[in-house]
Amino acid sequence: MPKLEDVAKLAQVSKTTVSRVLNRRGYLSQATIEKVYWAMEQLDYHPNVVARQLYNNKTNLIGILLPTVADPFFGELSFELERQLYEQGFKVLIGNSMNDPQKEANYLDQLLIKQVDGLIVGTHNQGLKQYHRQQLPVVAIDRIVNEDIPVIASDNYRGGWLATEYLVQQGVTHIIHTNGPHDLATPAKQRRTAYEEVMQKANLTPVTYELDFNISPTQKQQIFRRIFVEHPKVEAIFASNDTDAILIQQVAGELGRKVPADLLLVGYDGTKMIRNLDPQLTTVVQPIEKMAQLAVKILQQRLHKQATETQYLLPVKLHQGQTGSKLKTRD
Repeated sequence: MPKLEDVAKLAQVSKTTVSRVLNRRGYLSQATIEKVYWAMEQLDYHPNVVARQLYNNKTNLIGILLPTVADPFFGELSFELERQLYEQGFKVLIGNSMNDPQKEANYLDQLLIKQVDGLIVGTHNQGLKQYHRQQLPVVAIDRIVNEDIPVIASDNYRGGWLATEYLVQQGVTHIIHTNGPHDLATPAKQRRTAYEEVMQKANLTPVTYELDFNISPTQKQQIFRRIFVEHPKVEAIFASNDTDAILIQQVAGELGRKVPADLLLVGYDGTKMIRNLDPQLTTVVQPIEKMAQLAVKILQQRLHKQATETQYLLPVKLHQGQTGSKLKTRD
C-alpha cells in the first residue's frame, strides 16, 4: 500500500506539505494542492481516515437514539435528522432503545466507543451516567433527559388545547384522553394538562387512560375496549398519537360505534405517512421537519461550544379531518 512519503516523493514536496493538503491547514498554492492530489491519484493513495479523525479529534459521526423507528413519528423524525445531518457533512448511527434503560445504556456505550461527535436523543430514560459527560454535545427531542441538555419540542400544551377545545366546540361532553404514564418526564405530558384544563373550563369531567409506550398493539386494544365498557356513553376520544387513534377507530368499529357518527376522534403527530393513509383523521400536526432542522442547528451550536437555551418550542396546527366532526371540515 502506498504511504504518505510515497505521495510526497512523487509530488516532489515534503510529507508536512502533503499532511497540510489533506488536513487543509495553512496557506498552500493551488499548484501545490493539485500536485499532491495528482500524486495521490497516480498511486491510488487513500488517507488513513481513522488516524485523521484521531488527529482532528472529530469523527463526523452523530449518534441518534430513539424509542423505535417503527413508530411513524420517530420513523419520520429519524429520516429528517439523517437527511439534514448528511447535508451538513455528518454520517449517523441509529439505535432503537425501546425505552429499556439497560438497552439504552448499552447503545450509549457503543456510540461513545465509536467516538461520535454528538448525540440526538428522543428516549424516555433519565439518570443514565452517559448523559452527564460534559464534553459530549447532546440535544433531546420531545424528551427531558437532564437539566443540562436542551430540548426541542412542539408546543404540546397548545396541541392538547387545540384538540380538546375543538371537540368541546362540537357539542360533545363525554371526552376521554389517552396518554403515557403520568410520571414519564416528557413535554408530551402538557397535552394532558391542556386537556384537563379545557375540560374543567367547560365544566366537564376529564378522564385519562395511561398507556405504557412498550405495550403491544393487542394490549392497547384491550385497554381501548375497556374505555367503551367502563364509559359506554363516551362521545369523543383525544388520543395522544395517531397510531393509537387508528387502533381506537378499529376497536370502535368492532363494537358497532361508527366514526364520526357515533364517536368523534382526534389524534396527534400528523406524520406524512398517516395523513396519506388516513387523510380523514383529525389530528394535531407536529412540524417534524422543522424539529429535525432545529435539533441539528442546536447540536451544531453545542459542537462549537456556543450558548444554547434550555427549551425550544415550535408551533403546531390542527388538521380538521372528518373523524373529529360530524360536519365536513377542512384545514
